[in-house]
Amino acid sequence: MSTNAEHLPEPDPDLTDERTAPTPPTAPPPATTPPSTAPTKHRQSLSTRTGTTWMSLIAGALILIILLVFILQNLDRVEVGLFFWHFSLPLGVLVLLSVIGGALVMALVGGLRILQLRRVAKR
Repeated sequence: MSTNAEHLPEPDPDLTDERTAPTPPTAPPPATTPPSTAPTKHRQSLSTRTGTTWMSLIAGALILIILLVFILQNLDRVEVGLFFWHFSLPLGVLVLLSVIGGALVMALVGGLRILQLRRVAKR
């Protein structure tokens, strides 16, 4: 048996697996270090959950203000017939109720799809 690094015996592939395989030697660090420039300051991200929540609340409040202005500018009464019901509502309120109805239908379809994907993932 030779102790020379050039003549190390090859491991038998039939007796070796990934868990027992020898690790290759790591290269030594370079003898000279590169010249360093001025120390760089790492900018830390100021994004936190609280900050994100705060910005979301501000965006939601702005949307509600715009929605309120829309409703107040569209107070003309509109006759609505739905199946056998007949009633009149301000146009802005009617549009708001239509959007809410659409969002509920979208949430129902999305919820059913999530349940379907969970059922498939459990198999």
